[in-house]
Amino acid sequence: MKAHTVRRTARRRRRTIIAVILVVILVVVSGVAVLAVRGLHSGGASASSTVTIGLKLAPTNLDIRTQSGSSLDQLLIGNVYEGLVARNSNNKVVPSLAKSWSMSSDGLRYDFTLNSGMTFSNGDVLDADDVVWSIRQLVKNQYVGADLLVGFQSIRALDSHHVRITLSRPYSDFLWVLSGRPGLVLDSQSDNDLRVSAVGSGPYKISSFHESSSVTLKENTAYWRGTSPATPTVVIRYFSDDNAALNALKSGDVQVLAPVSQNLVESLSSNPDYTVSVGEGTDKFVLAFNSASAPTSDIRVRRAIRYAIDHKELIASRGGVDRQLGGPIPSLDPGYEDLTDMYPLNRAKAKSLLAEAGYDEDHPLELTLEYANVYGTQLGEQLKSQLATVGIRLTVHVVEFATWLRDVYTNHDYELSLVDHNESHDFYQWADPDYYYGYDNATVKSLYDKAMESRLDSDRDELLARAARIVSRDAPADWLFNYRITTAWAAGVSGFPVNLNQTLMPLSGVKWTGA
Repeated sequence: MKAHTVRRTARRRRRTIIAVILVVILVVVSGVAVLAVRGLHSGGASASSTVTIGLKLAPTNLDIRTQSGSSLDQLLIGNVYEGLVARNSNNKVVPSLAKSWSMSSDGLRYDFTLNSGMTFSNGDVLDADDVVWSIRQLVKNQYVGADLLVGFQSIRALDSHHVRITLSRPYSDFLWVLSGRPGLVLDSQSDNDLRVSAVGSGPYKISSFHESSSVTLKENTAYWRGTSPATPTVVIRYFSDDNAALNALKSGDVQVLAPVSQNLVESLSSNPDYTVSVGEGTDKFVLAFNSASAPTSDIRVRRAIRYAIDHKELIASRGGVDRQLGGPIPSLDPGYEDLTDMYPLNRAKAKSLLAEAGYDEDHPLELTLEYANVYGTQLGEQLKSQLATVGIRLTVHVVEFATWLRDVYTNHDYELSLVDHNESHDFYQWADPDYYYGYDNATVKSLYDKAMESRLDSDRDELLARAARIVSRDAPADWLFNYRITTAWAAGVSGFPVNLNQTLMPLSGVKWTGA
């Protein structure tokens, strides 16, 4: 046999061997595919490539720099955009784009060390220059959240992996503030329209956006951490009607619903096809008393109102899962302590205080409660009924939000008002006499200022707790309850965040093994 014939024969044998190997690979892959399909249809552990989530608060555009409202934080932070630092489900600061940091002994300088090899979803490198540019743009243009950078003086890149931020005065909440919008890092080289798109460094990219209707997130396959989200595609649908949202969950159009009205979950709680879970949040339903104007400028009147309110009854009427609060700090915020015993239900005490203030059956106290219609009418009617038991005649005005914003928030022209303050770390409201409460206490302001200048979290927390006890004692408001979030999901869903999911909702760990 000639040499070229031997070579041809050898090539044929190699081709035959390769063909056999390919056939074996195809058979194995086909078998795996069949098993995967069988797993999906038999309720096995194979994850679906898409999960649909029903939410309530819909963004009107995606520009997180200029568009206010928690719906954008909920959708984008931790999913599309990342910050220097982040928050965990207990509202504590954890590393993110910065893997570590240090604070100078005087509390004025923070040095951040960034992770290596970071990129944006478009492939652009993410380094210290992007961090510096993002925060400088925030401050220069006064984007949403810029006012939270109390004492900010300067930021500069020490090199491509190190950033230094200098403050003009210590600010103990500084790292926590950076875990929200002020610390987000955007691509300085990108010129995309942020109203309808986003270029971030997170595990997802925006695939489609339909105003007030839906948003689709797709996996960022170039995610710098080198990890993939549990579900490659997440569809967010927005429902303004609670019943429509519940029907979508039951029909399988969505697999997760957050929040779900507690009064509607009975049909889910007893059904093994669904899981219902209650998480912690920082929403505080505040019944504000105008401390700067009669008759609620009289502390006896304010205290009488607090003694007259049956908080357990209010909570029970809403499904029984909200938490009694008793003071201005919720359970996930620094300085929290249980103050519910400070003003227990005591209608005899309420009547006595009203009598001291000059009110009785012949001269009843008449008050007006004004609040926005986004909260419905039930709470107003319940408060009217409860205060009537101590001789207070309450007139309830449920108005458009714009009217409330003008009358109460801007002009301070009100007696009682009701609002859900959902912000975290917002005790500053009680240290500001110009805020719409009209509450002015020099000791509270001093304690708050010292708390914000503290170098140690333990000192900050103790000072805030002291200030909160004084605020509660002075009764510039009644904290009706700490709203707790009820979330429901279909069987096979795992990894959905329960705590704080109305403001922060990281989705990379969410998985659905349903059909």
